[in-house]
Amino acid sequence: MSGLHGQTVVVVGGSAGIGLETARQARELGAAVVLTGRDQEKLAAAAADVGAESTAAFDANDSAQLEDFFAGVGTVDHVMVTAGGPYYAPLADMDFDEARRALQEHPMLMVGVARYTIGKIRPGGSLSFMGGTGGRHPARGIGITSAMTAALPALTASLALEIAPTRINLIAAGFVDTPLSASLLGDQLDDRRAELRANLPIGRVVQAGDVAALAIHLMTNTALTGATYDIDGGQQLLLS
Repeated sequence: MSGLHGQTVVVVGGSAGIGLETARQARELGAAVVLTGRDQEKLAAAAADVGAESTAAFDANDSAQLEDFFAGVGTVDHVMVTAGGPYYAPLADMDFDEARRALQEHPMLMVGVARYTIGKIRPGGSLSFMGGTGGRHPARGIGITSAMTAALPALTASLALEIAPTRINLIAAGFVDTPLSASLLGDQLDDRRAELRANLPIGRVVQAGDVAALAIHLMTNTALTGATYDIDGGQQLLLS
């Protein structure tokens, strides 16, 4: 794998979890890193942790703020987007406003980043986004998130044609042991970890660093665009 020496990597949602680990690995390969997120205090701590060049605190789902950020950031090489979270609720308990937000939030964030980085990405550069594998297996209470994640591969492929030669790829993750997973599972987290260790073909739980390594590969391999890459430790094999 070639390094990222002399390149600039922007991580949207870079204060924790997969975003922070991607920033860490990019720095280890020689990149200058720009971190964004909503919480300036968390961003400052993350920046100090990985040696980021700069930070910007804003809501990535606010189109005006997103446009302003990329208008001022200058030319970059790669953008990794991990911002946003899933919405789970059974039909009877569903908050329709939250459901609408979840359906449009991630696809429109992808569209916004693709649009506002036109002319900002150096040749060979890339956009990488986080998706999931949840849309492939129906289950109670995950319909909104399933519908959203199922749409992202098609959106990725279409955008790859529109923004070429900038590359764009999607990472579809299963369970990843991150602070977001901890907040979603609460006191069920340890049981979920134990279940996965016992059953996954890889014999362990997928970590943020595993996903970050894939993100770095998508940045450095300039033959990759318009595709979706699964990383779930073989979890889908257990559901087939």
